[in-house]
Amino acid sequence: MTVRLRLAVHGKRNNRIFHLVAVDNRKRRDAKPIEKLGVYNPRVQENHEKVIEWNVRRIKDWLEMGAQPSQTFVRLMQKVSFW
Repeated sequence: MTVRLRLAVHGKRNNRIFHLVAVDNRKRRDAKPIEKLGVYNPRVQENHEKVIEWNVRRIKDWLEMGAQPSQTFVRLMQKVSFW
């Protein structure tokens, strides 16, 4: 089983929220994840910032165990200087 770190879509059509999840790579996009690692809300809040919350320790643990991040996951982490 190969684990993939990727985004799962939640919310309504014009108000999407993305969960950062660890999931078996053979599963569909919104399948039940092995573990929820964080939340990304791309909509600008009242303080003019986008919300990104994640568990850095668990993401690093999954990467050390050989999980493969998706391209979107990598871009999001680069945007916030995670790498």
